Amino acid sequence: MPGTPEDLRTLLEDALLKIRALRGELAALHEPIAVVGAAARFPGAPDLDAYWQLLARGVDAIGPVPASRWQSADLYDPDPDRPGTSYVRDGGFIDGIDEFDAEFFGIAPREAAEMDPQQRLLLEVSWEALEHAGLAPDRVRGTRTGVWAGMMSPEYALRRQRGLAARDVSAYMPSGNELSFGAGRVAYFLGLQGPAMAVASACSSSLVTVHLACQALRAGECEAALAGGVNLMIDPFTNVMLSKLRALARDGRCKTFDAAADGYGRGEGAGMVVLKRLSAARANGDRIMAVIHGSAVNHDGASAGLTVPNGTAQEMLLRQALAAARLDAREIGYVEAHGTGTMLGDPIELHALARVRGTGTGAPLIVGSVKTNIGHLEPAAGIAGLLKAVLAVEHGEIPRHLHFQTPNPHVRWDDLPLRVAREAMAFPSGGGRRLAGVSSFGLSGVNAHVIVSDADEAGAAPRDEDGLPHVLTLSARTPAALAALSGRYQRFLEAAPPAQWADICFTANTGRAHFAHRLAIVAASAREGLEALRAAAVPAAPVR
Repeated sequence: MPGTPEDLRTLLEDALLKIRALRGELAALHEPIAVVGAAARFPGAPDLDAYWQLLARGVDAIGPVPASRWQSADLYDPDPDRPGTSYVRDGGFIDGIDEFDAEFFGIAPREAAEMDPQQRLLLEVSWEALEHAGLAPDRVRGTRTGVWAGMMSPEYALRRQRGLAARDVSAYMPSGNELSFGAGRVAYFLGLQGPAMAVASACSSSLVTVHLACQALRAGECEAALAGGVNLMIDPFTNVMLSKLRALARDGRCKTFDAAADGYGRGEGAGMVVLKRLSAARANGDRIMAVIHGSAVNHDGASAGLTVPNGTAQEMLLRQALAAARLDAREIGYVEAHGTGTMLGDPIELHALARVRGTGTGAPLIVGSVKTNIGHLEPAAGIAGLLKAVLAVEHGEIPRHLHFQTPNPHVRWDDLPLRVAREAMAFPSGGGRRLAGVSSFGLSGVNAHVIVSDADEAGAAPRDEDGLPHVLTLSARTPAALAALSGRYQRFLEAAPPAQWADICFTANTGRAHFAHRLAIVAASAREGLEALRAAAVPAAPVR
């Protein structure tokens, strides 16, 4: 027992400090995570802005298999039992996977040729996401930034191996094709010293990366994180295999929630988000696109079959994510569903959502799936869905869900508090926030769900035009790249609110890496800046 009142006071003060510290640690375990940057390369959308335009216009980006991938006519047969054939001739493809600036990333031409294009794409979208976040990629070296990359199929290696003799195998093949090197190469190139790992949980892979990154940020394992995924369709073998499973839609399209649903359409691409703890993002003055409030991951367990979804497990997942976010189910205005477009999976998912939502008065839960626009991106599907949700809460609009004509007869529509977004609509904002859930369920049974909201008061408002001259600096490794960058800024300034000119200059000057070929202009407004960029047709000479 303390001998004096002073001793007692000291003990009480120590206890109070410990209680405060424990409260701080508990709060950190539930701290929201800010999305401060992102990048996307999806069918019909070469960047993030184009992705939102594709969603807002309700574009169907599915098309024929490019001849550069494989000759679909040689493999096509409407009979799924015909050996060595596929009954599908369409999918969601991106352009330019054979184009890669190896010199930019410090990779020798021979090594680049042995690299899976998925690794190349991860490097590109990671760089773009950091710049979008205002984090100059050449100045993050040595920081505790983590990298999580969802990947699954090494189709490039399989295709290469079929055409190689043993004597042609090079030392670059393991590092160029083994899945773990996808995240490792990004961390190596950028000099990042946080956790770095590939995640392979089938179709839920990239959304699981977001969950893991949020956990690592809250635990203090890293101060920023890159999380996302990639998928490319390079070899026809996967299409043939999935045709034998009867897993694919004949027209290559996901007709999610519709009576015509006959399987999923395949898609490809890559996406990446840059994450920070919300308190750190606010302290740094970062632009906050959206806020992640909670997430959860689980497994189907012993369902009716290894690849059969489990509605009970999905319901548990949703409740776990809501508990982590400290939210009630009725606060969620929209769910970006997994929604692959199968007669079995769609009803299970909708009924699980309905059970969690509950019956009673109130607005119905709006549901949709980006797979109806760009196909099922398999390991990259989750990040495509998350980015749709992030853009939807940021813009305050839910895009139209495509290919929904006749509701799936196996869904009890009249009994469910759900509504499919047949048309674009304003985002519900009950309680003053726009809240969305994102689901991604893996064929292996691994399920993930993430809950996001708009940034609310967290984002800083653009500064008013001050009438003062500001310097805009642009740079690139080659004159052609500088001209292309100038063109992108011109297109951006044509649409940008003029009050943002000072912010645009500041971000371009401090949030991008600087290279040898440079261009600088001085202007007092976005209009003057646009005119100056148009006049500067010849890039500056390289810096020596």
